[in-house]
Amino acid sequence: MVINQEHLEVKIEELQNQTTAYVSEIRQLIEGLSIAPNANVLSYFTASLNISHDTEQESLCLGNYHIRNIGNEPLTNIYFCIKLPENSPFTFSGQYVYEHFSQNLKNSASWERMNERANKEEFWLKPLNIMSIEPNETIIFPNFQLKWANSTSYASTITGVTYCDQLNEGVPAINPINLSGSGFIQEEEHE
Repeated sequence: MVINQEHLEVKIEELQNQTTAYVSEIRQLIEGLSIAPNANVLSYFTASLNISHDTEQESLCLGNYHIRNIGNEPLTNIYFCIKLPENSPFTFSGQYVYEHFSQNLKNSASWERMNERANKEEFWLKPLNIMSIEPNETIIFPNFQLKWANSTSYASTITGVTYCDQLNEGVPAINPINLSGSGFIQEEEHE
């Protein structure tokens, strides 16, 4: 069987033209699609614990709060709340400033606490220098600390909820921090 080279070249050119036409048609269809704006956020805690069994020492949770934009549009005016249970043994601290602090202190900090200092259960925080989070970007409130004494039993859940202009109902963190333990009683030694 003899293959005519000219016939083969014509077939190859037909296939190339057909492929080009298909690619052009697919591009037009894709350009015609309208992708609806989708605002979505994923927030979560990462934490490391140092639990002391000595009643004279405090236990410590060192944590970070992550906020990731998993939608396809920027999220604007981000803020969040970390909430401790009422009457819990935990004290919260972190690197943040208040609105009335001097500009020098604000420049060295990345986060501002939005609610009153006297509130020991809710910590409303917003980034100072970030107005929006682009899709697939993450911001982090780093190195907060929870401390507590081991003299009494405790069982508490620390929660987080993230808000922005697009999600004003708030989105809870996917993994609250659950801490529980029994009070440690030291027995007296008998001789």
